Amino acid sequence: MYLQALSGSVVTLVAFLLMLGLLVLVHELGHFWTARRLGIKVEEFGIGFPPRAKVLFERDGVLYTLNWLPIGGFVRFGGEGETVYGVGSLAQAAPWKKISVLLAGPLMNLFLAMLIFAVLFSLNGTPSATGVQIGKVFPNTPAAAAGLQNGDKLIELNGQQVQSGSQMISEIATQNAGRPVAVTVQRNGQPVTLQITPGPWTTTAGEHIPVGFGFQYSALMEPVSLPRAVVLGVTHTWDVLGQFIDGLRQLFGGLLGVNPPPPGGVTGIVGIARGTGEVIQQDGMQGFWQWTALISLNLFLVNLLPIPALDGSHILFSLIEVLRRGKKVPPEKEAMVHAVGFVMLMGLMVIITISDISHWISGAPVFGGG
Repeated sequence: MYLQALSGSVVTLVAFLLMLGLLVLVHELGHFWTARRLGIKVEEFGIGFPPRAKVLFERDGVLYTLNWLPIGGFVRFGGEGETVYGVGSLAQAAPWKKISVLLAGPLMNLFLAMLIFAVLFSLNGTPSATGVQIGKVFPNTPAAAAGLQNGDKLIELNGQQVQSGSQMISEIATQNAGRPVAVTVQRNGQPVTLQITPGPWTTTAGEHIPVGFGFQYSALMEPVSLPRAVVLGVTHTWDVLGQFIDGLRQLFGGLLGVNPPPPGGVTGIVGIARGTGEVIQQDGMQGFWQWTALISLNLFLVNLLPIPALDGSHILFSLIEVLRRGKKVPPEKEAMVHAVGFVMLMGLMVIITISDISHWISGAPVFGGG
């Protein structure tokens, strides 16, 4: 048991580091590529975080390095070794160039989420509007007595076409308790009509269900073409992004007392790591890539917020420079804002991490449940 738990922890840690490394590396590649295209001097592109392990090679004045901490990468612009922010090659560039470079990192996280969702749609298809897949028929239930089998495709129930994701299955069971109901399934490519009488049954965990059929089901998946998968990847990303924005609105509204705080609260690096393990345990690699896409989309949104030390804050100072017709905020003042903001951000992360560890010790899962 101990070895099994240890093995699971190792898998979770490795998967989390791979995910974090990919997300940070993609983010920094956006900054790097855009800066190079716009002629902004870059002194180093590092894989992993310092301390430096090895200089891989040098090309066009840029050092490509391998660093000891395998959690992403970084871009060091010319002059960033100075103690005061705002004197390096990026800070000296025209405002539109700075904004382009700063936007490129979060946008790469957005595009990565779109790409992952598109690949998942191309591999798995998209949920069908009608019909459901029966995944498991429980023994000693009305479904088993009627002859339903694992893998049947449920097409019609009580003369109604089954709608994927609707509540009609449980509603029909409740409305017809004790009365036979016609059910049409597709089995081995052929339609099969059966009679099922909804009634009481008991789950394998001992839970008593007063009225039901006694089977698990999921949405039927329809294959899609690659162009269609790309479109679905983009539209699904925007749908999820809208949900994230609404969640942020509720979060800030809860802090201000305008509305109740959203359920679940806020999680940090420890919670994300634990969540990675939970999704792998529940849904395997597909769950891992869905989780990666969601975290990448979250990084896109959070990095654009005008929080000191994040990309959004640097973009805000560049926009102020535009509004002031090229007159920059004094570097010392900007450095102070970012320094104070960074300290506050680190303090918040410490508080969230303590909360994450507390939930971890208590055994509470990241995604709820018992």
